Formats: sequence, structure tokens, C-alpha cells
Amino acid sequence: MAQEIKTTCPYCGVGCGVIARVGDDGAVSVKGDPEHPANFGRLCSKGSALAETLDLDGRLLHPEIGGRRAGWSEALDLVAERFSRSIAEHGPDSVAFYVSGQLLTEDYYIANKLMKGFIGSANIDTNSRLCMSSSVAGHRRAFGSDTVPGAYEDLELAELVVLTGSNLAWCHPVLYQRLSAAKANRPEMKIVVIDPRRTMTADIADMHLAIAPDGDVALFNGLLAHLAASGAVDRNYISNHTSGFDEAVAAASRLDLPALSTATGLTVAQLRAFFRLFETTEKVVTCYSQGVNQSAAGTDKVNAIINCHLATGRIGRPGMGPFSLTGQPNAMGGREVGGLANMLAAHMDIEKSLHRDQVRRFWGAPSVASKPGLKAVDMFRAVADGRIKALWIMATNPVVSMPDADAVEAAIKACPFVVVSDIVRDTDTARHAHVLLPSLGWGEKDGTVTNSERRISRQRPFLAAPGEARPDWWQLAEVGRCMGFAAAFTHGSPAEIFAEHAALSGFENEGRRDFDISAHAEIDGPAYDGLRPFQWPQPQGSAPQKKRFFAEGAFYHPDGRARLVAVEVPQPRSANDAFPFTLNTGRVRDHWHTMTRTGKSARLSGHLAEPFVEIHPRDAQGAGISDADLVTLESPHGAAIVRALVTDRQAEGNFFVPMHWNDQFASKARIDALVAPVTDPVSGQPASKNMPVRASRFAAAAYGFAVSARKPRELDAAYWALARAEGGWRVELAFAETDADWLDWCRKTFAIAAGIEPIGYTDRTSGELRLAFFEGDRLLASLFLSPRPVAVARSWAVSQLGASHHNLAKRFAVTAGRPGADTPDPGATVCSCFSVGVNQITAAVRDGCHSVEAVGERLSAGTNCGSCRAEIKGIINGCLTLAAE
Repeated sequence: MAQEIKTTCPYCGVGCGVIARVGDDGAVSVKGDPEHPANFGRLCSKGSALAETLDLDGRLLHPEIGGRRAGWSEALDLVAERFSRSIAEHGPDSVAFYVSGQLLTEDYYIANKLMKGFIGSANIDTNSRLCMSSSVAGHRRAFGSDTVPGAYEDLELAELVVLTGSNLAWCHPVLYQRLSAAKANRPEMKIVVIDPRRTMTADIADMHLAIAPDGDVALFNGLLAHLAASGAVDRNYISNHTSGFDEAVAAASRLDLPALSTATGLTVAQLRAFFRLFETTEKVVTCYSQGVNQSAAGTDKVNAIINCHLATGRIGRPGMGPFSLTGQPNAMGGREVGGLANMLAAHMDIEKSLHRDQVRRFWGAPSVASKPGLKAVDMFRAVADGRIKALWIMATNPVVSMPDADAVEAAIKACPFVVVSDIVRDTDTARHAHVLLPSLGWGEKDGTVTNSERRISRQRPFLAAPGEARPDWWQLAEVGRCMGFAAAFTHGSPAEIFAEHAALSGFENEGRRDFDISAHAEIDGPAYDGLRPFQWPQPQGSAPQKKRFFAEGAFYHPDGRARLVAVEVPQPRSANDAFPFTLNTGRVRDHWHTMTRTGKSARLSGHLAEPFVEIHPRDAQGAGISDADLVTLESPHGAAIVRALVTDRQAEGNFFVPMHWNDQFASKARIDALVAPVTDPVSGQPASKNMPVRASRFAAAAYGFAVSARKPRELDAAYWALARAEGGWRVELAFAETDADWLDWCRKTFAIAAGIEPIGYTDRTSGELRLAFFEGDRLLASLFLSPRPVAVARSWAVSQLGASHHNLAKRFAVTAGRPGADTPDPGATVCSCFSVGVNQITAAVRDGCHSVEAVGERLSAGTNCGSCRAEIKGIINGCLTLAAE
């Protein structure tokens, strides 16, 4: 019988509610949960495609030791023995856990308890260090706690929303939808986007400030100085609830407007306009994300933003406050249980002996780690130099995502003992593991996550555990038992863990800490199964608490006052003659992290199917690079090969490259291999947005494009980028030579049987080659080669994998690489939700659809997640401009 299960999306920190429907035949479909207060039924393209990512292709289904299948008992005994031996011989700091915002809170809790409470080291850090730790540090400096003051509805209640370092349209699409809808309902609302790039988010902005990389401290310092000089500060709030105002203003006033213009790359007129808008608008929300956090001055950026809100008292009230937008689905939950190396569970401080004693007594632990552990970058340095001898990596892929990724890979490869818990068998990290442990994935997991507005929601299972996969918390608890701590790890279900976590949050609290969900300390299995989304705090014996913090002060420093932090404008990490460009990294709309999930969806791969670099036209011209050329990017740390996307949305002197592609999907596109291991001195967060690089055109003797019904294997090419397609795979290629035996190359790469002969042609004059292989009416593979980037109707070519080719005309159309006049080519995908291409949108515009709404009514494009609306608008404007000319 068909069933519907309410659960939570596993992607970004918005924490959208999802309804998964499992049909009588086992088929899964998903839709947004209209009752979930994070999204009210909306989903982005990734969330809408979740059902397409649930197959078991590539899954790790059994424990493995040294590449051979093993049983759970053998694998866990080995993990416990090797960790115990290292601790006995070298001390507890010789071992480490590197965990992930992809874990559920219950997994995170057990990992933290085992490492900090029973192993006795704080060497547990998380990939949240790479995205949100500067926010944590900024919150703690300002508020005395890692507290997000506001709620999502503040975006809709604000009169001014400032988005800094946040491409909301692509990275948090559902919040973008909520904001866009609010502006449509109240056109007088103002939106300011602060970003070196003109992202898709900027298309709903009243003001786009193309700030220089790392110019944020200067901008918000300038704003604070302006607010103080103009009398726009709230003297009562400052006097009653804060300290440090005079010192912060003195530091902020050191640069005059011309100096601020130089430091920010903005004109004096732009600065004045922004300052005046902020000054004269009461209800202001400032949202910030990775463009702020991922900096060597990330914590100072956060505090510069918070200073402006504290100085004006615009915090904790409806439509007001600084708002940190979390990157991962459970980065917040990880922070709640002390997942970072410098924190304890329940927002307690590892540096405070009182907090350590409280946690020790609650857990019944022999001791609790007495000092912060190694943060992510330092952790992998310790792996490299031999201080860490046993490492357990859970639900993350640091060989792709860490800065100086090649050095991280070398460190993991040389580590004496590496355990990897994951759902995917072949990742860039898993290939170096001594022990592989199969974990549960989304749809199989059972637990909770916390989103950016402090809302805790359930992830519920609706699929059976495949093979021998087990929950991460179970793996950790079993190892804890094997290490001799059985009495502390008797948990039999995630409900029991959640109850313990909730009880700890209220243990000897009495309002001294912000995080308290002790109202759920007695929760049982049925109540846990039915748990509805709720925001913390929810202390024992009380009704649900306030949605916002700090409107009336009550901060968590000992004196109850917030701190305005005096921050200095950092010296810029400037490009130089050897590396004249600045590299910025980030996300794209339809992919997530290292693509182990989204890479399974043909629909999500249709929008951007290969790694690319955005380059301003003048920079491209100066470097001899044309649109669609391949480009070699180099830094002192590494190199990558990506496709050129020449666009004036990118600021001169700056490049943007997405961080998703890895060795499973491209030949050389791990972009974090180029990023220096430079970190913020307070938070330890890497600076992934400002790296000096150089660029050159990658010279190839031949370029290629191919489609294949089977996944290509052992791609022998100077460059390749692989993407899932409907009915198979698509591949972009480049070769260093042209005299290969291409028939033999196709047979090996696409597993074509010897008896199947291709049709096609070779033009020696033009250097063009086309081959297509058919089995009956079915296309098995086709290859297109050219001395230049191949001009093929790619979306149409991909669609031929699912077409019937019952006559020669249809087969020769395949080798031509384009449809006949009677078969329209949809063009490159713009709307992933409905697989609508640029040519279809262009045709609709020519037919009179001159607005995004009209295109949506005709083609449905832009009517689901809305992330493509800015692109559709650009296509409409381009078509109308051409028509006017």
C-alpha cells in the first residue's frame, strides 16, 4: 500500500520539509511539505530531484578491510583495536575524527561523546569548519554564545534585506523564493546584494555592490562610522545592553570615504547610497554566508556586520537582525552537540572548567578533553606530520573539499590507519581508506537536523537499509563498546540519543545557556516518531519559547552585555605578476558538495555539465582565451583544467570556479587543490574566496563530445568531464593528439562489442570525425571530434540515447550532431525542474512571451523552484534587444 512520510531535505541549511511517497511498486516521488514552516511546500531543483538520487549504483553495501569484504564484527574490532593501540602508545591526541554537517544530530552527539568524553581528546572537527565556523566565532565574541538571533520570517518582514557574500538564488533557493515573493508583494522593500560577481541573486536587487574580495570589513566599518557620525545609533540600547561601542567606532573611523572606496572597490557615491539606505531604514536584516565566512578575516567580517545591528538596536525584533545562512543541512545540529574541536555539547565551552565538569558528570565520563582539539586544516597537517596516526572520516570528502587538497590527499594516503564511513564506495577520499564502513543515506536515516533558524526537524526513513549499511551513531557506539566504554554507549535507538542530548541541554542550565531543549528530555519512541518541527529554546516545563533573541539584551556574556568588537581592515591578499588573478570558489544551482548525490541525477547535470571558470571578457582577451576554450588554472599549490565561461557578470581581475567537481567526474577539476591552507586566526576557517592564480588556454589537438548508454571507463584523454544523462552518460573531451585509433578507443571506452560496426565519417580537411554505434534500433554511443570545441546540439544528442533509430536517416542525423528541421533542439537546459532549454524559451519569446510569467505559463519554466527566473529574464531581454536592433 502506498505511504507518505514527512521528512527533511538533506541539502542546504534551509531545512525544507519533504513528503516522500512510496508507491505500491516501491517507486519514490517527493514533494514539498506545505505544513513545514521553513518552506511551506516549496522545493528547489535539488530537492525536487531527490527521488532520482536513490538508486544503489555505486553504493557501499558491506564493510571492507583493505579492499576485501568483511563482516561488521571484524571491521569494528579492527577499528577499536587500532584506535586503542594508538592511544595507549601515543596518547589520545594521536587519534582524530573528521565528521560532517551531513550527519544527523544523533550521529554527531555520539561521535562527540566518544571522542571528547571517553577517548579524552578534542580532536573531532567537522566540514562545518569550512563553511560556518567564522559565524560561530563571531557570534561567541559578540553574544557570548553561538546564537542565531532571528527567524526566516524576518526576511519577509524587513524593509531592507542586505545579502552579503550570499548567492541566495543558487545556494539557498527556497529562501530566495520567499524573499522574491515578499518583494513582489511589497515593491517598496529594498534589497542590496554585496558580491564581487553579479550573481543571479543580484537580479532582484535594488543595489548591487561589486565589492573587492575581502572588502567586507572596510564596508561595514565604514557603515558603523557613518551611523555613529549621523546620530543613527540607538544610545539607549548601547548603554543598557552592550559594551565596546566607543572602541569599535574608533577602529571603524580610521578610513575616510576615499580610503574606503579604495579598500572596497566601490565608488564614493555607492558607499554613500548604501550607508544612507541602511541609516534611514528601521527594519533591516543582513544575511551573510560563505562569501563572508570563508576568509582569513571571516570572524572580523561577522563582527563588523553584527556591530552595525547592535549599534542601532536592530536585533531580535521582527524584520531586524544579522542572519547567518548555514551551508549544510545539519551544521547547526553539529554545533549544538559540540561537533567543532573548540566546543562542548549543549553550547558549552571547552575552555571553561565548570562546563567541562558538568559534561563529565552528566556523561559519567572518566574525564573530558581539557583543551580545544585540532581544527580541520591543522588536523590534516597533524596527519601529514605523523602526530595523528588513526583517523576516522565520516560522511565527507576532504580530498575534494579541503584547501591544499593535494597535500590533504597525500596526508591521508600516508596515514597509518584510516577509516571512512560513507554511502559511496568510490570517492576521492574513500580510495585511501584501510577500512570502509557502509552508512545509511537519506531516506534510510532516522534522526534530527537543525536548520539556519534554529528549527529542529525529523529525517525519517522510508526505505529499507540496503545491504549491510548501518547508522553512523550505531557504528560509533559499537566502537565505543569495543574500546571498553560499554556502559556509556547502550543506546538502542536515535530516540534514546535525542532524549539524552535534550537532557544534557537542560542539565544545571537555569537559563545560563541559550541552547535548551530539555522539554524533550523524556521523549519516547512514539513521541519521537511524531515529533513536529520546532525552534529552540524549549526548556523543561515551559511552552515553546520566543522566536528571536536579544531584543531586550540578555546576552550570554557573564555581565549580560553584548560586545561590539573593534575590528581592523585587513591587508588584502593581492594578486601579483606571477599570479595576476583572484580566484573565488563556490556552489552552482543544481549540484551539491562533491556530487555523490546530485551527480546521480541527469536532470541536475543538464544545467551545467562540466566544471567551468567565469572570466570577464577583457581578462579573457588579455589571456588569449575565448568562450568555451579549455583553461588551465594554476596557483602555487595546484592546478585545474576547466571550461571558459566568458561573462561580464564576473568582475575584472576575478575568476569564479565551482567546488563540486572531483576525480570521479572530471580529469583535473578539484579546485580546492589550488586554494592555500590560509585560515582565519580566530575561527580556523579556510580562506576559499581569495586566491591568487594565473590562467592560460589549454591547447588541445582535438576536442570531443560523446554520449554513451554505458558509463565510460578508463577515459584516456588529456581532459574529460563526465555527467549523467537521460539513458546514459555525456562526456566532454580533449586530446593531445589526433592520430589515435578512434574505433579501438570507442570500443574500450564505451564497452562496444567487436561485432558492432559504427557508421560515420572522417573529414581530413576539416579534421572532423563522427562515429555512432547502434545495436538494433538503440544508440550505444556516439563520438564527435573537431580541432575546435565541438559544435554539437548537445541536449538533442543526449536525447538520442532514448530514441528509436529504425532507419538510416535517423542514424545519420546522429552522426551529423543535430536534429532535422522537423525535430526542434531544446538547447542547453535552463530550467532543471522541467527540463526546459534555452531554444524553447527563445522560441516562446519570439512567439510573444515577453515576461518571465508568460514564459512560465507557456513552458512551466521558472514556476517550481524559481532559481532559473533570472536566467529566463536574461534570455528575454537578450531576445528583445536583438529584435529592436
